[in-house]
Amino acid sequence: MIALNVSFSQNISIVHPEYFFITGLSGIPYSSYYYIFLFFTYFIAVIGNSVVLFIIALDRSLHSPKYIGVFNLALADIGETNSLIPNMMKTFLFESQYISYNGCLVNMYFVFLFGSMQSFTLVVLAFDRFIAICLPLRYHAIVTNTSMSLIFSAIWACNAFLIALTVSLLTRISFCKSNVIQSYFCDHGPVYRLACNDNSSNIFMASLNTALYLVAPLSIIVLSYVGILLALSRITTWEGRIKALKTCVSHLLLVGVFFLPIICPYIAEIMFALSLNARIISTSLAFVVPPTLNPIIYVLNTAEIKDLIQKFLKNRSAPLG
Repeated sequence: MIALNVSFSQNISIVHPEYFFITGLSGIPYSSYYYIFLFFTYFIAVIGNSVVLFIIALDRSLHSPKYIGVFNLALADIGETNSLIPNMMKTFLFESQYISYNGCLVNMYFVFLFGSMQSFTLVVLAFDRFIAICLPLRYHAIVTNTSMSLIFSAIWACNAFLIALTVSLLTRISFCKSNVIQSYFCDHGPVYRLACNDNSSNIFMASLNTALYLVAPLSIIVLSYVGILLALSRITTWEGRIKALKTCVSHLLLVGVFFLPIICPYIAEIMFALSLNARIISTSLAFVVPPTLNPIIYVLNTAEIKDLIQKFLKNRSAPLG
């Protein structure tokens, strides 16, 4: 067991460790190759999402409500990968598995802030598709650049507050048994379970965040598509239905890529007793796969972005003079 160096706050009953120790994968030969794989996905995610941000920012034709949502999704993807992957590389490839108490809380805050933004952005994009298909005549009156900007400003502010509250409540618990975090980063659950005093408020916040950022968004998205399917059933021609449904393909793929890697470990946990290594691999993939695939999905399924990239490549390859 790692020796626990503690520092006391002004309230003598609260004990905080000077450092935490993050276990990561254990007992797996060549586990460093897995972290190197995650590092490659990090580069793909950063480059891909940076390209999406760059295109949307520079091309005025993409300054529309839908692409305000796509811009925020790409921004959240970059934020999440930057807050998670470089720290993992430092921790496990350079054998620096100790992290300071304050550094742990900061790392936790940014990972969960950007993760929550991904979830809520998918809800806003579902709202965009719902209005476009179910209320097409009122779309431009309801979904405007101003309304989308206000919605995302409110989401960023609310998420920043809720995640800050979640993290700040960890400062009220004592860590007097162990400072070993059974995860691959400063994950909220493994941290608050180390408490040796009352952690009921932390358990409540964990349940609230699961409901707010997983259950509620997925439920809202499913209900929005039920409404979309009902609206499509009123379209008389199959060509019209398919044309309307095609506008939802990118969003449906994004929803699947984001939620399936998160939900599958939950289901597996209920059916089987997942080992720590299996849990780490599944949850780490759930964090890194969506930011890597999201820009690819949008480039391949969005005609406007594909056309802009093709024009750029043609201009670069055209002979001078």
